[in-house]
Amino acid sequence: MDRYIKAPLSEEDAKSLRAGDYVYITGKIYTARDAAHKRMYEALERGEELPIDVKNNIIYYMGPSPAREGRVIGSAGPTTSSRMDKYTPTLLDLGLKGMIGKGKRQEPVREAIIRNNAVYFAAVGGAGALLSKKITKSSIIAYEDLGTEAIRELEVENFPVIVVIDSEGNNLYESVVG
Repeated sequence: MDRYIKAPLSEEDAKSLRAGDYVYITGKIYTARDAAHKRMYEALERGEELPIDVKNNIIYYMGPSPAREGRVIGSAGPTTSSRMDKYTPTLLDLGLKGMIGKGKRQEPVREAIIRNNAVYFAAVGGAGALLSKKITKSSIIAYEDLGTEAIRELEVENFPVIVVIDSEGNNLYESVVG
């Protein structure tokens, strides 16, 4: 089923999505990869605040290539999600509602998705140039020293993703393979 949703993601929208749904996201999302996740996790361990409010937000596991002249951002394809699995349950417990990446997730992530009525989306790997055309604005908002792994705020319009794990724990990868 094709679904059009706004970001930040409401609890109702997150709960209504089902594994296998094609979703088009419009609004503000954030990027963060391995190094940013590690830094956020360490900040939380020290009792510090995160540089972004994760509540109801979506994090896209992506580090863009440099933007070509006249473009907002360079190629913007997804990163392998399992590299963030160590940190993800903590962020979900803080209110993160969605993640965009590629590949499988570990069981503790699936459990945290269910516990927090969240959702895991996949973007098509290898389609970074096409995905970048759905990004209308990009600005670095934290950890600029990490270069392409800095946290960015993106404005997206009809950004195409597929629900892989829904808020009930249904997993598209398992149902297709199963």
